[in-house]
Amino acid sequence: MQTLTPHVYWAQRHGEIYLRVEISDAQNLTIGVEENILHFKGQGHGAKGENEYEFNLEFLKTVKPEVKHKSTQRQVNITVKKQEHVWWDRLTKQEKKPLFLAPDFDRWLDESDAEMELREKEEKINKVSIESRVRKDPFLGLKKGFLFMYNLVQFLGYSWIFVNMTVRLFILGQDSFYDTFHTIADVMYFCQMLAIMEVINPAVGLVKTGVTPAFIQVMGRNFILFVIFGTLEDMQNKPVVFFVFYLWSMIEIFRYPFYMLACIDTEWKLLTWLRYTIWIPLYPLGVLAEAVAVIQSIPIFNETKLLSIPLPKAIGMSISFSYILQLYLVIMFLGLFINFRHLFKQRSRRFRTKKRKAN
Repeated sequence: MQTLTPHVYWAQRHGEIYLRVEISDAQNLTIGVEENILHFKGQGHGAKGENEYEFNLEFLKTVKPEVKHKSTQRQVNITVKKQEHVWWDRLTKQEKKPLFLAPDFDRWLDESDAEMELREKEEKINKVSIESRVRKDPFLGLKKGFLFMYNLVQFLGYSWIFVNMTVRLFILGQDSFYDTFHTIADVMYFCQMLAIMEVINPAVGLVKTGVTPAFIQVMGRNFILFVIFGTLEDMQNKPVVFFVFYLWSMIEIFRYPFYMLACIDTEWKLLTWLRYTIWIPLYPLGVLAEAVAVIQSIPIFNETKLLSIPLPKAIGMSISFSYILQLYLVIMFLGLFINFRHLFKQRSRRFRTKKRKAN
């Protein structure tokens, strides 16, 4: 049987050399390193058919004598560890590359890419090491289950509101603007009272979001719902109620299912994009609609003296609630700025992380 040289492909990392020998169904393999020279000998089907193949490679720098190899039906994979974790300019001591040797482009990395891969491996090892030392939360499953159910209930509630209002808009047209409160208010009351959990959850550590942005949004909405719409019958028939409720529900039908899926470690790319993008036009429009509702309520509070603050009889007057509403308008737009900045940071961080993972 004729002895021939097989095709050999190589790649490297800082600590290892990878060789791929193109011999299928290899048998009687003899592979070892002596005096920094790799000796390979074996029988199998290579470039010249069924023959005995062998080759020798003298490495550029010192390697460890232990050699790992694995034979498959298609090839023989060899791993040789370097004595030092350094990058080699070439594989062999001789400057002229052997004719049978070529780069393994399936595994090839340049030095900078290999360093990045090494850092990622170290980070993963460190993360696993830290996680193994950190005590696991025995109630994690229970917490995720609670958050999943909370987001599911809110999603169903706001979906009912959105679908109901959309259907009524198509059937009744502008007439649906005037009885929105009497049709939708009960479900909106339920959803917004339940939304107080979004302030409690980060406060007790159930979720890792800020308490302040959640407090601003939840309390701001509840002020509009319970104080402006709930206490003034004259406000309940105004079209602004429709626009406030509709804008709120449009935001939430994307936000809650996103959080719901996050509880089960699932992500839909389109839903993620919608959750972090659709609020950009809708959130300011929602605040604008709320501001219109506050402005429209001011004359009603002045006329009815409802919720006015009485002063001592000697003064003989009271502080109209409208002054508080005017102050609230300023606070509302300040809250818009704070929440907008928080949401933009959240959006940028989310897509920056996804881009880094993709690369």
